[in-house]
Amino acid sequence: MRIKSVVKVMNFHSLLRVDSARKTAEKYFNYEKELTDFADNILNNRNLILDKKVLKLNKNKKPLNIYIGNDLGFCGNFNTNVNKQATEDVDADKIIIGKKISKEKQNILLSLTKEEYMQRNNEIEKILYKTINRSKNSEINIIYNHYYNISHIELLKKKLLPLDITTKKKDFYPEDYTVEGDINQILLNIIVLYLSYEIRVAVENSYASENVMRQTITNESLKKIDEIEQENIRQERKEKNKKSFKKVIENFIKLRNKGK
Repeated sequence: MRIKSVVKVMNFHSLLRVDSARKTAEKYFNYEKELTDFADNILNNRNLILDKKVLKLNKNKKPLNIYIGNDLGFCGNFNTNVNKQATEDVDADKIIIGKKISKEKQNILLSLTKEEYMQRNNEIEKILYKTINRSKNSEINIIYNHYYNISHIELLKKKLLPLDITTKKKDFYPEDYTVEGDINQILLNIIVLYLSYEIRVAVENSYASENVMRQTITNESLKKIDEIEQENIRQERKEKNKKSFKKVIENFIKLRNKGK
C-alpha cells in the first residue's frame, strides 16, 4: 500500500528527530529556571520597584498571548487544543507561531510558521518592546504543548509577565543596585531578552512534543495498516478457499451424475 510507505517515512523522520528534540528540551529546562530566577530577582526587587519606579504593565488593558502550534501533519490534537484556546481568548492580542494554527482569529498582531520564527523573531521582539514600553497589555502569556517526558505532554498556558511574587520568595528581594543610565531602558532590554528566550524555550519544547506525538501516531497508524492488510489477506484466503470448495463440490456433482 502506498499510504504505508508514506507513513513509514513520516515515522522514520520523527524517530530521527525525537531523541534530539527531547535532549534539547531537557537541556532548556535548567536554562529556563536560571533565567526566570534572574528576571524574578530584578523585576520583583523591592528597591527597584520603590526607588526607581520601574516599568509596569497596565492592569486595565487586554493580555498579549503567544500561541505555538506546529507546521506538520500527523500530530493528532496537537494544534486542536491550541486553536481552541486561541478561539476562546476573544479579548486578547495574539502572536501565532505555527502554520496550522488558524489565522481566522481576532486581534492577530503577527503570524509566523515555526520555520519563519527562526529568521523573523526580531519582529516578535519589536512587539514585546512596544507592549512593555507603552504599557499596551496587562500581561504576557504563552500557550503551547509542553513536553514533560515522553509519556507526559499537555497544553500549558504560562504567564511570562508579570512574574508573580510567591509567599516563599516575598522576603528574598533585598538586593540594591547601582544604576548608570536610564533604568527603564536597561530593564526594558532585559525584559525583552528574557521574554525572547522564554519563547525560544517554548518553541524548542513544543518541537519535542510535536515529534513525540508524530512518532506515537505514526506507530499506531502502521499497526492499524498492518491489521487492515492482515484482514485483507484473511478475506482473500477465505474467498479463495470458498472458490476452491465450490469447485470441488461442482466436480463431485459432475462425477456423481456421470456415474448414474
